[in-house]
Amino acid sequence: MARLVLPYISFIVFLLLMCMAAQPGTGPTTDSDEVKALGEIAKQLGKKDWNTNVDPCINDPSWSTPKLGSRPLYNNSLICNCSYPDRLCHVVALIFKGQDLGGVLPRSLVKLHYLTYLELSRNFLSGNIPHEWASTKLEFLYLAVNNLSGPIPSFLGDITTLRILNIENNLFSGMVPPELGKLVNMENLILSANNLSGELPVALTNLTKLKELRISSSNFTGRMPDFFQSWKQLEKLEIQASGFEGPIPSNISILSNLTELRISDLVGGGSKFPNLGSSTRMIRLMLKSCNISGPIPKSILNLIQLQTLDLSFNRLDGNIPDFGGLSELKYLFLTSNLLTGPIPEGIKGKDNTHQIDLSYNNFSESSAPSCRGNLNLFKSFSGRDNSTLSECLKDSPCSKDFYKVHINCGGKASIVGNIKYEADEDPAGGASFFWRENWGFSSSGRFWDINTTGNDYVANNVSILKMNESELYTSARLSPLSTTYYARCLANGPYKLKLHFAEIVIRDNRSFGSLGRRIFDIYVQEKLVLKDFDIENAAPGVDKAVVREYKANVTNKVLMIRFFWAGKGTTATPKRGTYGPLISAISVEADFNPPDDGKMKISIVVGAVVAVLLLIFMILGILWWKGCLGGRKSRENELKGLDLQTGFFTYKQIKAATNNFNAANKLGEGGFGSVYKGILSDGIVIAVKQLSSKSRQGSREFVNEIGMISGLQHPNLVRLYGCCIEGKQLLLVYEYMENNSLSRALFDPVDSQLKLDWPARQKICVGIAKGLAFLHEESTLKIVHRDIKSTNVLLDRDLNPKISDFGLAKLDEEENTHISTRIAGTIGYMAPEYALWGHLTYKADVYSFGVVALEIIAGKNNMKYRPNQNFVCLLDWAIVLQQRGDLMELVDPELGFDFSKEEALRMIKVSLLCTNPSPVLRPVMTAVVNMLEGRIVIDELTRGPSIYGEEWGFEALRDQHGESSRPNSMESQSLVQSSNATWIGSSSTSAHNIYSTNQNE
Repeated sequence: MARLVLPYISFIVFLLLMCMAAQPGTGPTTDSDEVKALGEIAKQLGKKDWNTNVDPCINDPSWSTPKLGSRPLYNNSLICNCSYPDRLCHVVALIFKGQDLGGVLPRSLVKLHYLTYLELSRNFLSGNIPHEWASTKLEFLYLAVNNLSGPIPSFLGDITTLRILNIENNLFSGMVPPELGKLVNMENLILSANNLSGELPVALTNLTKLKELRISSSNFTGRMPDFFQSWKQLEKLEIQASGFEGPIPSNISILSNLTELRISDLVGGGSKFPNLGSSTRMIRLMLKSCNISGPIPKSILNLIQLQTLDLSFNRLDGNIPDFGGLSELKYLFLTSNLLTGPIPEGIKGKDNTHQIDLSYNNFSESSAPSCRGNLNLFKSFSGRDNSTLSECLKDSPCSKDFYKVHINCGGKASIVGNIKYEADEDPAGGASFFWRENWGFSSSGRFWDINTTGNDYVANNVSILKMNESELYTSARLSPLSTTYYARCLANGPYKLKLHFAEIVIRDNRSFGSLGRRIFDIYVQEKLVLKDFDIENAAPGVDKAVVREYKANVTNKVLMIRFFWAGKGTTATPKRGTYGPLISAISVEADFNPPDDGKMKISIVVGAVVAVLLLIFMILGILWWKGCLGGRKSRENELKGLDLQTGFFTYKQIKAATNNFNAANKLGEGGFGSVYKGILSDGIVIAVKQLSSKSRQGSREFVNEIGMISGLQHPNLVRLYGCCIEGKQLLLVYEYMENNSLSRALFDPVDSQLKLDWPARQKICVGIAKGLAFLHEESTLKIVHRDIKSTNVLLDRDLNPKISDFGLAKLDEEENTHISTRIAGTIGYMAPEYALWGHLTYKADVYSFGVVALEIIAGKNNMKYRPNQNFVCLLDWAIVLQQRGDLMELVDPELGFDFSKEEALRMIKVSLLCTNPSPVLRPVMTAVVNMLEGRIVIDELTRGPSIYGEEWGFEALRDQHGESSRPNSMESQSLVQSSNATWIGSSSTSAHNIYSTNQNE
């Protein structure tokens, strides 16, 4: 009984002691000098959420107190010790990990005399290590993944208490100072992924307590050091792409305590396989690209705890030992060696939980096992020509010659321009071989330091992509070591090769996520064509496309492209395991004219032409029979001579697709009529716009919409599939937009069940701007839309915006400075010069865009939002906030704090610039795109409340109504409100009667 009660008594006593310690005046408090020092440290680090008004050791609940042995990715902790004789609490550990702190290493750290543990990894700290730190008593110092630079300071050798020093993934340069040899208590020394050079100092042999050493991705010179006699306690050794020359020193055999050994990418001289038979505690072993020759020694079978073995890209020959006896071995990579003989039964018998890569070897064909996942035998057998790439393809001979291949690597099928890119969505692994009819890929290697899954071999974009052809770059194929894409069954001859890249994982903000460096090599037909390729540097920047073009000659019907990681760059950011080749898309096309099939081809072409002509005459005959092309002057006559690039649908087709215009398929109602969802017989989903007999829009708008949009192709314009003209039926068939209109998403969130976060809003705003820039400046036909509003912006499945409803659009003839036309548009979005005087230029669309951009940022309808009776609309409110300097008050509260303040402010300023009452002062849409994307500075034009009043309003109204004198104050208020109502959102009856606008919200 006493044994059961005792723990409870101890716990109660512990709680009482904690409560007593928390009572003011009854327990210790934090040293006042240290409290002051903490404030200085916070300022130097750029840490702004530090509450200096409470005792940090006793009363500040914002601190967590984890165990020092645990190292989560994100941590904000302060640890104190209050058991000192002076009855004061002293700070012994500071942990600010993953906080994106943007300051410098704090000099005031030296004032924390009891500090032994400092963790500042995964921030954006810059500058050097302060000299003042030399007098600290630090034992644990973590500075990995920052922006620190300069040489490693020699005074670190004065901190003789140091046990762990980790400065991985920074910009330190120069030689490793020999003074580090004074750190005789050092257990872990991690210097990887810097710009270190020179030879490793002999003084490091003094670090006899060293258990972990990592010096990868550096520029060291000379032969690999043989200091292992002094480092007998080493448990983990990593020397990847260090710059050292081979061979591997023979005395590495004395490291019997090793559990992990990684050596790769040695320069120069070859090596024999090191004797590691005594390292029986080894769990993970990598000897990759070390120029090792000779057989794999059987002593490797002594490593009974081995789980991962990577001996790839060496010159190993002879037979493979039968690794079947190593029961713990799950990952075996023998890629690209000279191994021969049969494949051992112990390997063939492994199941799919093991990953075994034997690609690029010379095994006997008779030992080939059946094809299965996670056993890669790509180009593994002798006696095969290069056209037979794998045993898995022996039953798939080429049925014909191909002349092109287009692959969206890691992504879904996409059509870009006239090119169809095939899907490449198969999961991959450490030893994978996948194939299609005429292409496939081989993937080798495992991401170290993480628990790898199939998802780790495909990268997906982490932000909104703004480049052209973005569908090729939203995902990409990744590899931790090597990926070979091949095209087979190609006709022999020269080919043009395009490789598409975009860095969609590493970021470019002021965050530790931007500190990664992805570096890899590219081979075409086994020839190195690009060494140390860095996508971000080549683009330049992240989320930007870069294309590399090459010529390749095919002589055996096979073209191979290999992407290879040679150990360089970083591996720890944005998360551990981020490295290796990344490829977005591959395009292969013959650089010669495919052979002519002669008469047969001519016959086929002639037959096709005849068939098309017959089909056209049949359609014309049916239309004539139904009166669609009759003699009366009608909307059908207006289609004569119109160069349509769309298809014709029958009314029967449309009825079947929409289930006889079933109300359940109705998407919405506009000024034109109803819009229905439909599904064609081939499964294509469409949107059908049906002209209402009561519509105020008629054949003119119908013909106009067909004529305007049929020849327009742009990612931000809705695509018109065709039309149907039968009797009184007028229907337009569009691509279906899964997320309906921007208006519904912004103003009816319950109805749309769609929440637009900030990246989506930014993407939508830029997309609309690009669509308008195309209409105004890039299209062959220069077009003024006239009715840009949130209802006429539709959103597809990926929230890409597409401008719709071209029924009111007008051609902007370049020789005319403006178009005089009857007023048509929507109240709340019309530019003042157009609403009042009918003066129409493309600047009217710019104005309307500015209103829509304002709605996107605020999440409010310009026509319906009135913060109080003193304001007419959202735009009115925005101008007042501009005067007050409170523009950020416009941001939609639904976004909370999860948005980019810089981008939001840009969008607001652009919207106000676009809605300037003077069209001359509004920018063109290409400039708007550049402003929104931050490429050019926004010219701010601050406007006073007078834009709604007196000078502008009275002059306009006098011209409009023939008034010759200024009205009195009561009259002025009435008239100005009437004037504004025509373009800023009032729904006054007088404005509607005067301008007869098209309200189809």
